[in-house]
Amino acid sequence: MFNGKTKSDMPGDVSVGTSTSLIGAGTTMKGDITSNGDLRIDGTLVGNIHCSAKVVIGAGGVVQGDINGQQADIMGKVTGTIKVKDLLQLKGGSHLNGNIQAAKLQIEPQANFNGECHMTAPAVEHSSNGKAAPEIKREIKHAEVAAG
Repeated sequence: MFNGKTKSDMPGDVSVGTSTSLIGAGTTMKGDITSNGDLRIDGTLVGNIHCSAKVVIGAGGVVQGDINGQQADIMGKVTGTIKVKDLLQLKGGSHLNGNIQAAKLQIEPQANFNGECHMTAPAVEHSSNGKAAPEIKREIKHAEVAAG
């Protein structure tokens, strides 16, 4: 409008699905979020998250709802079910009240987790002979982890 250049001509144009969305500290949001890119919550969310990439809940972040994503790093407080297809990390100082379903789980010593944990192998893996490897299921029921 002002200089004759279109939006696509401008430098730093970010393609859809490759950026990180942020709910900043001091922000409270009610409703579900669906994202194709990474998502970071440093504020408060009352609702569910559906993300096809990585979800990060910062140290001051609070989520009251379910989280579904590819990966997740939790440093804040979550009340709800977390389902990730790959790695879930519960960092020191995090508080999780809810169930977990993940292929890989890492819990740091100062993390607090109350709920059930169901671990399954990631998507179908192929063995060296080209055939699908059998699915491996690991399950932990009624896991309560609290490090002080």
